[in-house]
Amino acid sequence: MPTLNWLTRDEDLKAAANVEYRLLVEDEKYSYPPLPPVNSDQITDNIIVQGDNLEALKALLPFYAGQVKCIYIDPPYNTGSRINADGNDVGYDDNLEHSIWLAMMYPRLELLKKLLKEDGSIWISIDEKECHYLKIICDEIFGRENFIIQTTIQRGSVSGHKAINPTPVQVTDLMLTYAKKKDKWNYKPVFIKRDYDKAYSKFIINFEEDYTEWKFITLKEAIKIKNITLDECLYNFADRIIRFAQPNYEGVGQNIRKLIDKSKKESRKIFRLQRDNHPDFYLLKGNRILFYKDKLKMIDGNYITAELATNLWLDMNYQGIANEGEVKFAKGKKPEIQIKRIFDMSTNPGDIVLDSFLGSGTTAAVAHKMGRRYIGVEMGEHAKTHCAVRLKKVIDGEQGGISKSVDWKGGGGFRFFTLGEAVFDSDRRIKSDILFENLAAHIYFTETKTPMKKPKKKSAFLGVHNGTAYALLYNGILGDKSIDGGNVLTHRTLNLIRNEMDTAAKKNKAELEYSQIVIYGEATRLTYVSLVNNNIIFKQTPYDIKVW
Repeated sequence: MPTLNWLTRDEDLKAAANVEYRLLVEDEKYSYPPLPPVNSDQITDNIIVQGDNLEALKALLPFYAGQVKCIYIDPPYNTGSRINADGNDVGYDDNLEHSIWLAMMYPRLELLKKLLKEDGSIWISIDEKECHYLKIICDEIFGRENFIIQTTIQRGSVSGHKAINPTPVQVTDLMLTYAKKKDKWNYKPVFIKRDYDKAYSKFIINFEEDYTEWKFITLKEAIKIKNITLDECLYNFADRIIRFAQPNYEGVGQNIRKLIDKSKKESRKIFRLQRDNHPDFYLLKGNRILFYKDKLKMIDGNYITAELATNLWLDMNYQGIANEGEVKFAKGKKPEIQIKRIFDMSTNPGDIVLDSFLGSGTTAAVAHKMGRRYIGVEMGEHAKTHCAVRLKKVIDGEQGGISKSVDWKGGGGFRFFTLGEAVFDSDRRIKSDILFENLAAHIYFTETKTPMKKPKKKSAFLGVHNGTAYALLYNGILGDKSIDGGNVLTHRTLNLIRNEMDTAAKKNKAELEYSQIVIYGEATRLTYVSLVNNNIIFKQTPYDIKVW
């Protein structure tokens, strides 16, 4: 497969692995509403992280790798604009030189892929300037075979200064969609509102009679006879408004072909083929009878004329969304309905979604209203002045955007985090004051490449993965920091670890299956023979802890 080359490619391919691993530190001042302590059983999975998104994604891996169902990102387009929330030219620089833009995107996409579930998907908004380059690096990272679709989204119209543009006017954005593994991704069809389809111009005047006796008049005649409006006729008599359409003879089964041939020969008769799990097939003069009722779909609580969404979205209505969510974010905001459509297509309530270029907080706001759990990352003050503010309004019942269509009433909460200190010092060794739960999550992830399940309480036993059990003796986890206590592997601490493993087995009502135990600790007092006899692999902290 062809790959894209740029000035700093070799360095950029190592960037994700080389970025410092930092801790997530809650800033309770911005979490809302006041929530129980982080270790509580009531912890929410809705989080906002303020900080560089490359470092934030690295910090999230031990907790969320392979857990995210849908990722939506709206990265800088590299268009040459410099705008802030008020539309002013200030520090947010979108004009990244091409190689720098690729250097920014590649490692972030690598980490985002690691966060996706096997049946997850990523949706990336972009414009025509970088789309084709983005497609190439996404093919490399996600696999060309996992490409789903490129969507064109109308976001403007020809008006004002655009009308005198020296080239064809650009009024659309693009969106690339990839699956983690396409054969596991489950697409959920979405229908969108459309105008009345004028091709449906006939009316069955005696619909109550047997289909063999049906008589047809024009829809205009039916409206006049019944003295109703077109809309009233569409939604009260959709089962008898019809059109004739020539079926695809080569694309249907043999039984339908025979019926088509028979219908052409006996042109005065209406034929019907009854089908299981599909609408009955009606034919007259070789033409199929299509019913308007099949054009109606339940959308936002109402039956309306609708059709399947395609890769051309013309109904996003970008006009007037600058203040959507009650936060101003000129020229940089996506409408809530666009994110809703993405989630409708690719997620279910309770799934985790992520946006690492959160901007004004649209993705998180939509996820909150739709009952999805969410992770949002924003590097600047916008995390506090826009994202946190907007989500507070959502929780308090804000009624803009999609609120009415999803019957949003308010509720829920989120936690606000910043990026804390690096876990490793300048010599790439673990720092001595790192909290147990953070170190435990990091060790388990580096050993297994899967996130550790959140325990209800601290335990030296971290879990079992692929036949190996893992444990950590650190920071007095067993309640004793003496030489024979919590940080050193002795026969006593080994028995305590095994007791915790037995407790976990009883809780799960199943015996733990493992062939060896990897135990991290400051030192071991067990002899080599004792370690071998107990199938223990001992690793010393901090020296044996991997950076990543």
